[in-house]
Amino acid sequence: MPDAGHVLAIDQGTTSTRAIVFDRQGLPVGVARREFPQHYPADGWVEHDPEDIWRDTVAVLRDAVAEAKLGAADIAAIGITNQRETTVVWDRRTGEPIHRAIVWQDRRTADTCRRLVEEGCGPLVRAKTGLLIDAYFSATKAAWILDHVPGSRERAERGELCFGTIDSFLLHRLTGGRVHATDATNASRTMVFDIHRQDWDDELLALFRIPRAMMPEVLDSSAEFGATEPDILGRSIPITGIAGDQQAATFGQACFEPGMVKSTYGTGCFALLNTGDKPVESRSNMLTTVAYRLDGRPTYALEGSIFVAGAAIKWLRDGLGIITHASQTDDLATRVPDSHGVYLVPAFVGLGAPHWDPHARAAISGLTLDAGPAHIARAALEAVAFQTRDLRDAMVSDWPAPDSKTAGALRVDGGMAANDWLCQFLADMLDLPVERPAVIETTALGAASLAGLKAGVYRDQGALAAAWRCDRRFEPRMEGAKRARLYEGWLDAVQRVRRGR
Repeated sequence: MPDAGHVLAIDQGTTSTRAIVFDRQGLPVGVARREFPQHYPADGWVEHDPEDIWRDTVAVLRDAVAEAKLGAADIAAIGITNQRETTVVWDRRTGEPIHRAIVWQDRRTADTCRRLVEEGCGPLVRAKTGLLIDAYFSATKAAWILDHVPGSRERAERGELCFGTIDSFLLHRLTGGRVHATDATNASRTMVFDIHRQDWDDELLALFRIPRAMMPEVLDSSAEFGATEPDILGRSIPITGIAGDQQAATFGQACFEPGMVKSTYGTGCFALLNTGDKPVESRSNMLTTVAYRLDGRPTYALEGSIFVAGAAIKWLRDGLGIITHASQTDDLATRVPDSHGVYLVPAFVGLGAPHWDPHARAAISGLTLDAGPAHIARAALEAVAFQTRDLRDAMVSDWPAPDSKTAGALRVDGGMAANDWLCQFLADMLDLPVERPAVIETTALGAASLAGLKAGVYRDQGALAAAWRCDRRFEPRMEGAKRARLYEGWLDAVQRVRRGR
């Protein structure tokens, strides 16, 4: 007899789409992945073709179930996690996008955001959404599409178009166009969602010129979102969990207690600190966001967002040709005793938290004639740790509670967390233990956990927390004077980039 005790997670990321089947113990038993093209139509512009994402999603769903040697009858539910802020506008009736998706990294609306800040709109947006006005978020991206696709604004006003992040687009397609919804975590990244009232805000919608008629319904992160069309996997399967990728990773890391913090290392780097049922207003340019929402009750987080982490390693491979595979950076980093004074500030699309400088651009400083590829590769890895230190210092200033678990350990995940050298350097630079989980696919695990809770596969959050296992713990071992000297050099390199605007 089939055991419908498995959960299928869609992990739709910035450079690839994956599907992972998890069993009742939260262990992956089937994985499928496909990369898709990136489009760079102008300087600072990044786009995806939603049709590429849709085709890959269907393919990896089928491939993951097949690799697990299961059938549709074995799948109790589907969870979705997605690259956040990436914006799609599509036809409500046909499901066809009216423009390529504008990716979270895209900076085309930076001037619009600067104008809004100069007009004094920042405090209003911050008070309601917990966000800074920045091109990173979805609102100005959606407005740009409506302004540049002829007739689309009028169609949106008539309710003929849908706005959504990637989760909403996939949900609409998976359900055959029956459902236009999102969850509270993705909604909280749009700049038009009031995180206190937990609803779209008419004043902000008017400010950003987005018709309410095109907005999705906002549900809990663990909820009945609808069910797939039968022809996708052979039978209709409930979709019962949705969360933005970083919130899903927070849930997958079982960071359920206030003060617990995780950092995910993928294309970018994102650290989230659980602050419980009270949103904490940052004084250090961190974001206040929804970590997850269950039974109508939101749990909040402070977040620091770094735009480029793994993307810098990809640039070493594709742009400079220093490496042919990302795993080679570990070998290169250990081949030299240090970075020889070389710093790489990976501001390829500007700087995120805590600087929020969209006009900064990447730079390598400290080069000498005896610096080589190994030093540059090591500097790229070190930059990930330096940026994480930036975030943690800012979070500690916002969350000074003496009983905070931020003094305990940093839980890490994402593809780069598999690099032992990086994890050790993180521990050294933060002067904090770093814990890598046994299941490193925590983003997909979080989506599966949210879906499995609603479907009854997993009992409760306590059971999920008890199931979390540490694969390896990295203890800090660098002397304080060296830590301070390296970090001071990083801060100087960042200021040089910013002074170069």
